[in-house]
Amino acid sequence: MTWILAFLPLFLILLLMTVIHWSAAKAGTAGWLTAILIGWFVFQAGPDVLLTAHLKAVFIIIDVLLIVWGAYLLYRVTDEAGAIQSLVDTLPQLTTDRIRQALLIGWVFATFLQGVGGFGVPVAITAPLLVRLGFSRHQAVIIPSIGHGWAVTFGSLALSFYALTAASGLPGEMLTGSSTLLLGLVGMLAGFQITHSIGGWQAVRRLAVEVFLIGISMAGTQFVLARLGLWSSASFGGGLAGLFTAALLYRRVNGTNDSSRPSIKSFLPGLFSYMVLIVIVAAVQYWQPLKDLLSAPVLGADFPLVETGLGFITPAGRSREIPLLHHTGTLLMYASLFSYFYFLRTGAYRSGAGKRILSSTLHGVAPSSLGIMAAVAMAVVMSHAGMVDTLAKGIASSTGMLFPAASPWIGALGAVITGSNTNSNVIFASLQLQTARLLGLNVALILAAQTAGGAIGSAIAPSKIIVGASTTGMTGHEGQVMKALLKPIALQLIVLSVVVWLLALLL
Repeated sequence: MTWILAFLPLFLILLLMTVIHWSAAKAGTAGWLTAILIGWFVFQAGPDVLLTAHLKAVFIIIDVLLIVWGAYLLYRVTDEAGAIQSLVDTLPQLTTDRIRQALLIGWVFATFLQGVGGFGVPVAITAPLLVRLGFSRHQAVIIPSIGHGWAVTFGSLALSFYALTAASGLPGEMLTGSSTLLLGLVGMLAGFQITHSIGGWQAVRRLAVEVFLIGISMAGTQFVLARLGLWSSASFGGGLAGLFTAALLYRRVNGTNDSSRPSIKSFLPGLFSYMVLIVIVAAVQYWQPLKDLLSAPVLGADFPLVETGLGFITPAGRSREIPLLHHTGTLLMYASLFSYFYFLRTGAYRSGAGKRILSSTLHGVAPSSLGIMAAVAMAVVMSHAGMVDTLAKGIASSTGMLFPAASPWIGALGAVITGSNTNSNVIFASLQLQTARLLGLNVALILAAQTAGGAIGSAIAPSKIIVGASTTGMTGHEGQVMKALLKPIALQLIVLSVVVWLLALLL
C-alpha cells in the first residue's frame, strides 16, 4: 500500500494528461498537491521537510527555466530574421524525402543540439523547424523527442555523466565504455523508430543502410571522445559527425554525386545562430581565462539535514548551483543577443522586430513555465519525503536476479519524476551501485543501465514535453504527446533491459 501511495502522484499526472487530456500545468499542480498530502500524512514529512524541499525546488526551477527561456528566445531571434525559413528552404534541396528530412532534423540535428544545449533545447528548436517542413505539430514534437534521448547523458556538457560519477564515487573512465555502448544502441534504435513511424517497414528496408551508417558515425564518435576523456564534447561531436555523414549520404542518393545539391556551406546562413551558440559554449568550456572570468556569481544555498517521522533522511547539502554568467540558459541568451545585433546590422529585421521577439517569447514560455514549476516542486517533495526511495527499493527488491533488466526502468522512473537524467542519477546511482554489489553484478554495467534508462525516460518527463509543445502551439495538448510517446519509449527500454540482462549473465 505504501508503494502504491508513493506512486500515486506520478500516476495521477500520467492519468490526467493521457486520458483526461489536462494541460501539463493543471496535471502538474494536481500531482504536486497530492505529493504534499501523501508526504505529510503517510510518509510523515513535517513542515521542515516540506519547506526545505520547496526551497530547493526554487533553485531547480530557475535552473530549468533559464534554459527554456533562452532556447525559445534564440529560436524567435532566428525566426524573426527569416533564418529558420532559409534553412527550411535549403533542406529540401539536400533531400526532398520526408523520412530523410525527419532523420536529419529530428534525429541528427536534435542530437547535435543536445550536445550543446540541454534540457528541452533539441525539441524546442527542431519541432518548429519540422512544422515548417510540413510535418504536423504532433509529429514535430514526437520525432525529436524519440531522436535525441540517447544523447542526454553526454549532452549538456556531460552534466548527467558527471552526476553519475559523483553520486557513485566511481571514476568516469570506469563507466564510459558501458555507458556509450548502451547509449549508442539506443541511438541506433531511435533512428529506425523514426523511419518506421513515418514510412513503415518498407521505409526501414529502403533506408536501413543510411540509418545504420549515420547511427554508427554518431555513436562511434561519442564512444571515442568519451573514452578519450572528452566527456563534455562527446554528444556534440557525435551530432556533428552525424550531420557530416548525412550530408554526404544525401548528396549521393542512388550512388551518384549530384553537384546541384547544396554543399554543407549552404546551410551556414540558416545555422548561423546555432553556430554562434557552439562558439560561445566551446569558448566558455575550453578557454580557461574566460571560464574563470564567468565563474562568479553562483546562485545557491546550503540546507540542513531533514528527517521524516518514518526516519527517512535527506542529508545536509547545497542546492543546485546556478553559475549565472555561464549557465546553459545564459549562454543561449548570449547567442540570442549576438545574433540579434548581427541580424539587425545586416538588415534582416523589419521595423518593430525587437518588440515582436520579446512579446512572442513572453507569451510562448509563460504557460509552460507554470507547468514546469508544478512538476519540479512535486518531484522534489517526493524525493525529500522518501517516496522516490520507496518506489525504487520496491522495484529492486521484487526483481531479485532479474534486477539488471529492471535497472533501466529505475533510471527512467527517476527521470520521469524529476524531469532530468541528472537528477535521476543523483537519486538512484547509489541504490543501483549497492544493489549490484549485493547481487554480485557488474557495477559499471548496472550504472550504465541507470543513466541510459534515465536518458530514455527523460523524453517523457512532463516538464520536457511542455517545452516541445510550447514551441509548436500545442500548449494544453501535452497529454496527447505523452500518450503517443509511451509506446516508442517503452520499446527502447524493453530492448535496453534485454541487452543489459544478457550482458549481466556474461560479465
